Amino acid sequence: MFGIIRPCRHRLSERLQTSWMAHLCGLCLALRDDHGQLARTATNYDGLIISVLVEAQAAREDSSWRRTAGPCPLRGMRTASVAKGEGARLAAAVSLTLASVKIRDHVEDRDGVFARRPVAAGARAVTRRWDRRSAGSASAVGFDTGVLLEAASRQGGLERSLRPGGSVLLVTEPTETATSAAFAHTAVIAGRPGNAAPLAEAGRLFGRLAHLLDAAEDQAADAASGAWNPLTATGTDRAEAERLCRDAVHGIRLALREVELTDRALVHVLLAHETERAVDRVFGAQHTAGCRTAAAAPGAGAEHPHDAPPRQAPPGQDPGQAPIPPWVPQGPGFTPPGKKPPRPRNLLAGCAVWALMACTCQLLCCDHNDPFSREHRQGFCQRHDCCDCGDCCDPSCGDCCQCCDGCNCCDGCDCGCDC
Repeated sequence: MFGIIRPCRHRLSERLQTSWMAHLCGLCLALRDDHGQLARTATNYDGLIISVLVEAQAAREDSSWRRTAGPCPLRGMRTASVAKGEGARLAAAVSLTLASVKIRDHVEDRDGVFARRPVAAGARAVTRRWDRRSAGSASAVGFDTGVLLEAASRQGGLERSLRPGGSVLLVTEPTETATSAAFAHTAVIAGRPGNAAPLAEAGRLFGRLAHLLDAAEDQAADAASGAWNPLTATGTDRAEAERLCRDAVHGIRLALREVELTDRALVHVLLAHETERAVDRVFGAQHTAGCRTAAAAPGAGAEHPHDAPPRQAPPGQDPGQAPIPPWVPQGPGFTPPGKKPPRPRNLLAGCAVWALMACTCQLLCCDHNDPFSREHRQGFCQRHDCCDCGDCCDPSCGDCCQCCDGCNCCDGCDCGCDC
């Protein structure tokens, strides 16, 4: 799951989390249905923004953009409502094409296992097949993946012609062109031709941001391995790279103001706030005064941005009862007072249930009951903060979309940010 957009479930309301997962699963299943099981490895967080944009622009009935998918190991063998239709198919075609380009780059650079001839030969065969299939599925929704492939073919020549002191934006231009075309075509699919120009601008800046963040994130590793890196090759320092990234985030926000959307909330969170968090993740947090001022303003409900919300009653405790003192053990492995402990399984039954849950990824991805004690536990990814959510209790400007996503009032946040 590669990409710069990595929203954490703690920063999304229940509605937005459900919608995000619907698009993620929809992209994965569209790749499987159109291109085969192997193509599901091209699922990525950034690609599903295409599906999100199509649905956000369209005037539609919810049932026409969703279908019920069967059980999946990554969902703990649960069914789910997932995105379908032309948006998911376009997202799948774009993701597959970009994955093909990425594999081809690894083969040309002889990175890792791709330096071995049998692996490189197999990878080339896969990329040729993916190019054909993505072109066919994209043409079904009126998009020409040749724009993406042509932009990628220019990348190598630009890198070879670049000299120290040159502009790093010369290297990001092919990526900008590719993402611009994909974003603009979502307006065509959704029947909103007036949105094509601002979405093209947002896509161009998103491509620039993704390229620069990838270069900044890999710079140390590239220097150690002797690999080519655009920031090192042009002599661009990290301060200048960060400035370009933050300018791109600001430009995306300005472009989104010109886009007519039926449902703005998820698009706003992903492109106006998660992009900034991606920059903070690579270069370090840089909170604006406006966000802090709004968070700490009188009447905001907290005297300090990091003040914790009131403690909720533990599971199994009546909200009217006195709160459990903080020195009483709570959480997984402990049972709140007044609640009957679950009956544990014996060793043989526990091992059988553990094997079943491990094979279906429930231990890794989902909240679950312990196979031996039957007590509620969080999945491995949640316990170890794999989502890289940082300070989830920080009431930054992105939280406005958690509290008002039901009424779509994020078209102009009053939380102090400039988006």
